[in-house]
Amino acid sequence: MTEPATRRALARRSALRLLGGAVAVAAAATGSTSAAQATPSAGRPSTVRPSTGRPTTARPRVDRLLSLLTLDEKISLLHGATDPAPLGQAGFVPGVERLGIPPLRLADGPAGVRVTKHATALPAPVLLASAFDPELARRYGQVIGREGRALGQDVLLSPMVNLIRTPYAGRNFETFGEDPLLSSDLVAAEIEGIQGEGLVATVKHFALNNQEKDRTSVDVRVDARTMHEVELRGFEAAVAAGTGAVMGAYNKVNGTFACENSTLLTEVLRDLWGFEGWVMTDWSAAHSTVKAITAGLDMEMPDGKHFGTALGTAVRDGSLPERHVDTAVRRVLTVMDRFGLLDESAPPRPARDPEAGAAVALEVAKAGATLLRNAHGTLPLGRDDIAVIGPSGTLPFASGGGSAHVVPDRADSPLDALRSRAGQGARVTYALGEDLFGKAVPASVLTPAFDTEHQGVAAGETWTYDGTLTVAEPDEWTFVLHFSGDPVRRPKVLLDGVELFPITPDFGEYFMGGLVTSAPDGLTVRRGTRQLARGAHRLRVTAEGGAAGLTFRLRRITSATRADDVAEAVRVARAAGQVVLFAHEDATEGQDRTTIALPGNQARLIEAVTAVNPRTTVVLNTSSATSMPWLERTGAVLQMYYPGQEGAAATTAVLFGDCDPGGRLTQTFPVDDDHHPHAGNPRRYPGTDGVEEYSEGVFAGHRWYDAEDVRPLFPFGHGLSYTSFSYGDLAARRTRDGLAVTFTVRNTGRRTGVAVPQVYAGPSPDVRLEQPVRVLAGYRRLTLRPGERRRITVSVAARTLSSWDPRRRDWVLGTGRRAVWVGASSRDLRVRTSVEVDQ
Repeated sequence: MTEPATRRALARRSALRLLGGAVAVAAAATGSTSAAQATPSAGRPSTVRPSTGRPTTARPRVDRLLSLLTLDEKISLLHGATDPAPLGQAGFVPGVERLGIPPLRLADGPAGVRVTKHATALPAPVLLASAFDPELARRYGQVIGREGRALGQDVLLSPMVNLIRTPYAGRNFETFGEDPLLSSDLVAAEIEGIQGEGLVATVKHFALNNQEKDRTSVDVRVDARTMHEVELRGFEAAVAAGTGAVMGAYNKVNGTFACENSTLLTEVLRDLWGFEGWVMTDWSAAHSTVKAITAGLDMEMPDGKHFGTALGTAVRDGSLPERHVDTAVRRVLTVMDRFGLLDESAPPRPARDPEAGAAVALEVAKAGATLLRNAHGTLPLGRDDIAVIGPSGTLPFASGGGSAHVVPDRADSPLDALRSRAGQGARVTYALGEDLFGKAVPASVLTPAFDTEHQGVAAGETWTYDGTLTVAEPDEWTFVLHFSGDPVRRPKVLLDGVELFPITPDFGEYFMGGLVTSAPDGLTVRRGTRQLARGAHRLRVTAEGGAAGLTFRLRRITSATRADDVAEAVRVARAAGQVVLFAHEDATEGQDRTTIALPGNQARLIEAVTAVNPRTTVVLNTSSATSMPWLERTGAVLQMYYPGQEGAAATTAVLFGDCDPGGRLTQTFPVDDDHHPHAGNPRRYPGTDGVEEYSEGVFAGHRWYDAEDVRPLFPFGHGLSYTSFSYGDLAARRTRDGLAVTFTVRNTGRRTGVAVPQVYAGPSPDVRLEQPVRVLAGYRRLTLRPGERRRITVSVAARTLSSWDPRRRDWVLGTGRRAVWVGASSRDLRVRTSVEVDQ
C-alpha cells in the first residue's frame, strides 16, 4: 500500500473507532447476529489446579479476624509503611500482632527478586517469551517464587503483561511481546510457577500502561473491543490462573485514573472475571480516598497518603461507609489465608538454591536466543581468530534498569566466555569500539588545571572549582561524571552557568539503566551532552563530602575520542578471521526511547567494522526493536536482549553452535522510525495535550503490518535455526473447544534444531467488524533430529476465533469458513487450508 493510501486507511479507522467509540463497535457487532450468535463460554480461560486457583468463598478465619479488628487496624492493612527491618524490598505492609496477622513484604521481580541480597538474575521476560514455551515460563516463575520466599518476601510485584504497543516504551524488556495470545499463555504459566512456591504474584499494570513517557498523567482513550481483544487478554488469563494480586496502573483510561476506575476495577476485573484477590496501586499512583476505594482499589503503596489518616477520617465523618473498608481488608486477608499466612500453615521458607536458579537462567537464555540473520554460513563460529568488539563484550549486561534490576550471584564477561570456549591456541582479541565511560579531561584544556580523575572530598568538607575549559574546535562533548554515594548528592557541575547533570525528578535517579549508569569499579555514572563552540567556557564544580566522604571523576567523550575508538576496532577486526561485535541499548523504567536506532556511535562503528570484515556477527543486547541500516553488511545478527547472569555462557553456546538458537521474535521489528503503527501520529503515541488514542484498535503489532501491507525489517515470529524445516500435510477440523490443526514438521537439515511452527487464523466472513488479516491462533516448540519428522496437533481456542461485543459484554464466535495457515513467522506462511466454523 502506498504511503498516502496507508494514511487514508488509518484516518478511516481512527474515525470509526474513536468518534463512534464503543457504540459504533456494538452496532457493528450486532449487525451480524444472524451468523455469529453470542457464545458466552467461547474460549473462557479454564480453572487451574486448586493450589493456584482462586478461592470461591470467604474463609471463616477471615470473618473472625475482621470482626476483631479495630478501624485503625483495618486501615493499617490497606497501605504501605516503613519496614522496621528492611530487606531492600519495594514495599511493606505491617501486620496486626495482637491477632496474629503477619506483615507483608513486597519485592519487585520481573526477572528475579529485587532486594539488597543476591538473587538469580534471570533473562528479561521478553527473552523468556522468545522461546514460545509456557512450560519454561512456569519453571522461570518457580525460580522467582522459591527465591522470593527464601529472601523473606511474601508478595512478588510481577509479572508484567502489558503488551508491547510501541517500540519506544522503556519497559518493553519487562513484558512478553505484542501478541495477546502468546502473552496470555506465558503470564498464566509464570503465575502458576510463582504461586506454586507459596509467593503471591501480582500481575501488572492494570491497564493500558504501554509507555513510560507521561505515564503518570496520560489519558488513554480506547474502545471496549480493543481493550478486551488486545490489552486485557493477558490480565484475564492471569486472573484465571489465580493471581493473588493486581497492580493498578499510573495512567488514566477513558478519562479516569486506572487506580480509581470502576469500569476496570469492578465491572471488568471482579464482576466479569470473578477476581477475588486484592488490587494495589503502583507506587504513588493513588489520587483519591473515597473515589478510589469505592471504585475497587484495596491498597495504597508505598504509603498512606490517601488510605491512611484520610481513610479513617472519611469513615468517621460518614462520607464513606465502613463496609468498603471491610471489603478491602477481606480481600487482603483472604489471599493471605489462601497462602497459609494467617495460620502458619505455609511451608517453611526454603533456602536459596543458586545452582538450580543458574541452570534455569542458562536454559532460558539459550532457548530465547533469536538469530535474525545468518548469511554465508557466518555462524556457528569456526576456528579462525576472533575479534570481540564493544563495551558489552567485556561488561556483562545482565538486566535492564529500574525495578527489573537484580543483584546477581555472578555475571561473567562474554569475552572471557568466548576465550574459554575457543580454547588454548585460539586467538581472541578485543577492542572497545564505543566508549561508555569517557576518557580523562586533559589538564591542558583546564585553567587552572586540576586532577579530574582522582578527586576525593573528606566527610563534612566541601570542594569547589571555578575555572575555564578551553575548546580548540567546535564539537559535541559528552561529559561523564563518576561518583560515589547517593545519586541525589552528587557533585554539582555547571558549564557556562547550566547544570550538566541535573537531578531527575520523582524516582528517576533510582530507575536508571542496567549498564551505562555504573562504572566497572562500582561508581555511579551520569552523562550530559553539550554542543561546544570554540573558545573558553566557564566550568564550576561543587562537591560535598557529606557524612561518609565522596570520590568522583569527570571525563569526556568527543568526536576525536570516538574516532580513535573506531579506528582501533577497525584495526583489530581487519586482523581477525571473524568478528563478534556486541551492540547495546540500555532501557529503564521511567523513560522511553526516542528512536529505535542504536544509541551513540554504534551504527558508525558497525559500518566501519563490517567494511573491513564482512564475517561480522552483531550481538544485540537491546530492550526492544532496533533499526539496522547496516544489516546487509553483516554476516549475522543475534538478538539476546538482556540475557541475565548466564548471558555470557548462553551467547557463547549459540555463537559456537553448541546449541541451536531457539528463539523467535515476540514483536515486529520495523525498518525505521517512519514505518510502524505510530509513526507520524503523535495522537497515538506519545499523545497530545495529555490524551493518547489507541486508534489502531485491534490491529496491534503484526496485525497492523499485515493490514497496511507495510514491510517490517523482521516479522513477528521470525527466528533462524542452524538447520531447516519443512511443513506439510495440513488439516483442520472443528472441535467442541475450537479447532484442532494438525500438520507435519520435518527437519530437512543436517543438525538437530528447534522449530517453532505457528498457526494463524483468518477472519470470519460472518462478523461485520474490521478484522485482522490473520491472528496468531497457536504454536508449538519442538526439537527435531536431522531427518526426523513429527506430526503434531495444535489446539485453537474458541476465544481466539471470537470478537468482543461491547453491548453484550461477551464474546461473539466468528463463524463461517476461515483460513488457517502454518508457518515459521507471521510473514513466512508455508501451508494453508480452510475450515468451517459453526456454533
